[in-house]
Amino acid sequence: MLKGLGGLGGLGDMAKMMKAAQEMQAKMAALTEEMDRITVTGESGAGLVKATCSAKGDLKSLDIDPSIFQPSEKEVVEDLILAAIKDAQKRAQERTRTEQQKMMQDMGLPADMKLPF
Repeated sequence: MLKGLGGLGGLGDMAKMMKAAQEMQAKMAALTEEMDRITVTGESGAGLVKATCSAKGDLKSLDIDPSIFQPSEKEVVEDLILAAIKDAQKRAQERTRTEQQKMMQDMGLPADMKLPF
């Protein structure tokens, strides 16, 4: 009958691999949703401009100290806004990388394994 297949041991390993892949896919989906809820804040001008992004990098809000609204300082203000947004986006990337590494370690995988998102 099935004695020649070694007790179907190879199929059992395949089933374990499939289950692990499904678990990883579910955890990645949960992490993606969580990245929408986690926020990070970047700053420029010693805190005069603050930009808040989701961990995915989507800009959520800007906080601008009113003291910088001088018509003669328009270019400075624009530069500060861009710098704060870039800082927030950089922090978002770092937070996402940290969360991915935690997830990978929790699953017993190498923390530096590259994910498809």
